[in-house]
Amino acid sequence: MDKNPKVSLTQTQALIRLQKYCAYQDRCHSEVRAKIMEVGVFGEDLENIIVLLIADNFLNEERFARSFARGKFRIKKWGRVRIRQELRRRKISPYCIKKAMAELEEFDYDQKLVEVLEKKDRTLRESDMWKRRGKLAEHAIRKGFETGLVWETVKRLWPI
Repeated sequence: MDKNPKVSLTQTQALIRLQKYCAYQDRCHSEVRAKIMEVGVFGEDLENIIVLLIADNFLNEERFARSFARGKFRIKKWGRVRIRQELRRRKISPYCIKKAMAELEEFDYDQKLVEVLEKKDRTLRESDMWKRRGKLAEHAIRKGFETGLVWETVKRLWPI
């Protein structure tokens, strides 16, 4: 993509470039809007390009939200809280966020939390069980897992 803001593309050139950009991976509306402005297209042309991308199914907010949630959950091992927060930051609609959260199945979710806790437990050098449990819970909460669920799981796996 052109980094020179003085070079402005025609609407057709920008559309072709943005189709490639969206075909590479799912994008949210705010990312696409920023990319269109980066190539020097503004105003009505910008809105027309977004409409055309949506009409041709290159841009689909629900599909983006679902794939974002699945990816961050499976690869980065983020919890629901963090994923929801990141989707809101990208200005995703509440409806799409709800659909994305449905992607995280309950069994997989609990299993992933246990996996995150056990991996962290192997790296801790803390011998005091109270402090160790606190550090484990703090780590999982930072990853975006719900506080109540984290503490319930920590107490179940490391009873005192």
